Amino acid sequence: METVSEDTAVRPQTLMLNFFGLYLLGRDVAVSATSVIDVFARAGVSEHAARSTLTRMVNRGLLVRQRHGRAMYFGLTERSERILRDGETRLWKTSPVNDDWDGVWTLLGFSLPESWQKQRHELRAQLGWAGFGPLFNGLWIAPGHAEVAEIVGSLGLESHVKVFHAETVPGTDVDQMIQETWDVGAVAARYNAFLERWREPGGEDGRDPLAVKLLLACDWLQVIRADPRLPAVHLPAGWPAATADARFRHVDGLVVAAAARIAEQLMDVRPLLP
Repeated sequence: METVSEDTAVRPQTLMLNFFGLYLLGRDVAVSATSVIDVFARAGVSEHAARSTLTRMVNRGLLVRQRHGRAMYFGLTERSERILRDGETRLWKTSPVNDDWDGVWTLLGFSLPESWQKQRHELRAQLGWAGFGPLFNGLWIAPGHAEVAEIVGSLGLESHVKVFHAETVPGTDVDQMIQETWDVGAVAARYNAFLERWREPGGEDGRDPLAVKLLLACDWLQVIRADPRLPAVHLPAGWPAATADARFRHVDGLVVAAAARIAEQLMDVRPLLP
């Protein structure tokens, strides 16, 4: 089993969120900086990078910092918990194979002032995360009944966005529409690259189980984030999502128990202060 290659390297913040989500979410505890550094060292992240990431995440409202004695501890905020609950759903409760599509599309149209470049960039980024693709300029589309109220509300764009549910009329070339709206080949390539990186799904290769657990989940989350879950009926034969999903779950199953034991040994936690 190989490490994640440099061109798909996991960002320290993604790794940090994954660690907190796996072992602290729902526990109302804070973990010491020393514990975080020890865990990150197993995944090949330096102490400097770990400390810098903790500081940046506190500044961004993703972690809360508190002192116990002479040591510093870090816990989750309401914002980071929402992010992690969404990630948890993506990882464990949502199949990447959309084989029960009902023919409905969600259409989202927006018109923003030319000067709102930041808002436009953030809206497009969040729409991409939600599975949307640009059908036309200012009109984005996603398969199924996509949830967009939180995205639009968080950006304060309610008066600039209109959302509809619709079906294509007979004669519409849906396959061509999908090819023009999303880079289907790139999505498949990410799944195939994941299968190549984790092509030896075994726990006997000497790698640290906790490092494997964290890197595997981060890698898989990056892959499925880029997948709009297009209707299976409109995807090429041999679509690799199901195989990759099975590989992810198999490798995770091989290390999950050992990783949990290691994390429990390493983690110095204290109750999260109100």
